[in-house]
Amino acid sequence: MLAHVDEVRLAERLIAHDTSDPAGLAVAMDFAAGWLEGRGVDLRRHDLGDREVLVATAGSGPVRVILNGHMDVVPGNPGQFSPRIDGDRLIGRGAYDMKAALGAMMLATSDLAAAPPSGVQVDLVIVPDEERTQPGPNATEMLVDRGMRADIVVCGEPTDMQVGVQAKGVMILEVRVEGRSAHGSTPWLGDNAIVRALEVYRRLESLPFTRASTRLFARPSVNLGRIEGGDAVNKVPDHCLMHVDVRYLPGQDPDEILRQAREVGAASVEVAIARPPADTDPAHPLVAALVDCASRHDSSATSVGRDGASDAVAFLKVGVPAVEFGPRGAGHHGPDEYVEIPSLMAYRQAIREFAQAAATAAPEGATTGRGAGARA
Repeated sequence: MLAHVDEVRLAERLIAHDTSDPAGLAVAMDFAAGWLEGRGVDLRRHDLGDREVLVATAGSGPVRVILNGHMDVVPGNPGQFSPRIDGDRLIGRGAYDMKAALGAMMLATSDLAAAPPSGVQVDLVIVPDEERTQPGPNATEMLVDRGMRADIVVCGEPTDMQVGVQAKGVMILEVRVEGRSAHGSTPWLGDNAIVRALEVYRRLESLPFTRASTRLFARPSVNLGRIEGGDAVNKVPDHCLMHVDVRYLPGQDPDEILRQAREVGAASVEVAIARPPADTDPAHPLVAALVDCASRHDSSATSVGRDGASDAVAFLKVGVPAVEFGPRGAGHHGPDEYVEIPSLMAYRQAIREFAQAAATAAPEGATTGRGAGARA
């Protein structure tokens, strides 16, 4: 445990902030800024209107590596923001997704600032809204739109020390179902929209697109994330709204998925949020170099597909290679989320070694330019 004290302590400090809440998020971002500045890391704050992004830089050179980490988490119960240790596990909301990884990235960036890698600029980009489910761009998308580029982007999402080169696409559907109202004591005189909505959902989760598979994915996924309907408990509800989270595979056509969804008998099916799948060439020299660095610390390191989405897709849209890479753990977005403490030091070392190797691993002439967030 003593060998991992820095990683654990910083992760605990980050977990202790309820960053599903805007007030807690603001405090946590200020803490991260102060921590980095206190260790002599060059830090800039980017004002994006109602959001702020931190960019910490170590080193300089023609090759640029971006470490992308998010401070926000999904909501949890109050006890999850009191981190605790059980054996080799650090437990708490965001431990796995992705505050322990972010803390290790902060430590690695501090290490690299103290001993800059030759020919490489490393930018740690800390964003406040990767878990965002509202329509509109998130902070990473806004930075990319402003010109942020790199030779490779490493998102610290949960991967168990493997390198995620593919991820499912996201399509959040708003599904409206209509019924007919009646008195709650005579439900047979009405048509319950909530009951009908559940029937519609069962049809959605068994549509033809759900039976697809690829080498890296067993299947797509469909999840009923939210349902609301009715306006009085003593009345048969005549309307219902569902938000259905569809995660589809690289190579699947989102227009075809939407066409199938619109044939399930709902009043309307509209796309609220859409993100394309992630698909990065595992043979890219920088991706291969990251796998090599990870494998020195974890024998299972390889390139894999990831079920969850990440900010990698914002960079992939503009041709920047982007992958996911994070420490070992389990239970993200669940009640018993944890990260494996021994993997944190391994993760920090792998990130540092990758930054040092990037100058020689990068293809000649591959630098895509700097833009917003780059050091002048």
